[in-house]
Amino acid sequence: MRLLLVEDEARLAHALQRGLRADGFAVDVAGDGPGGLARAREGGYDAIILDVMLPGLSGYRIVRSLRQEQNWVPVLMLSAKDGEHDQADGLDCGADDYLTKPFSYVVLVARLRALLRRGAPRRPVVLTAGPVTLDPGSRAVTYAGAPVELTGREFDLLEYLMRRPDTVLTKTELLDHVWDASPQTDPNLVEVYVGYLRRKLDRSLIATVRGSGYRLVSAASGGV
Repeated sequence: MRLLLVEDEARLAHALQRGLRADGFAVDVAGDGPGGLARAREGGYDAIILDVMLPGLSGYRIVRSLRQEQNWVPVLMLSAKDGEHDQADGLDCGADDYLTKPFSYVVLVARLRALLRRGAPRRPVVLTAGPVTLDPGSRAVTYAGAPVELTGREFDLLEYLMRRPDTVLTKTELLDHVWDASPQTDPNLVEVYVGYLRRKLDRSLIATVRGSGYRLVSAASGGV
């Protein structure tokens, strides 16, 4: 079995590579986000072990890019972020499993073997909210059955909202997960892109919650 390990902590990457090779795996290592994505795109891997916090490109963006490209290789995410929402975000982005640091090597291998037994996952289900449908696999969006053209960022924002219907999401959370924002990122970007979506889709789909953020209304009325 051929694995790709994307991990920027050199000592951890070396230890995992050595252990996995001793357990019979062929292991390639990438030490940053862009390098990991490039390797993953080459194909030929049975599974990917992917850190979340990586230089250049986060693990969230890597797995999201792979799924957008119809690459369904099983992905096991590693992260020091151990909150429930952190784990949910990793899985929502398209990862198949999530393991928090520090972790047991024995557990990592057991979960990795479980992923390999299951094989590549099926295409994600289509998301719906009122008259709007979103297919994460084909990146197609329709409104009342008619196709709607969205930019990549508009699509990512809509998908993130549709995976959390009727939940208030702050601008900071949306920036972190849709833009991989830095401290210099203008929070008004969220307002701008919500405006784009409202003009292209149902205006009642995304509600503004004053002082808190935005909420996708799962039972949008359908009036543009």
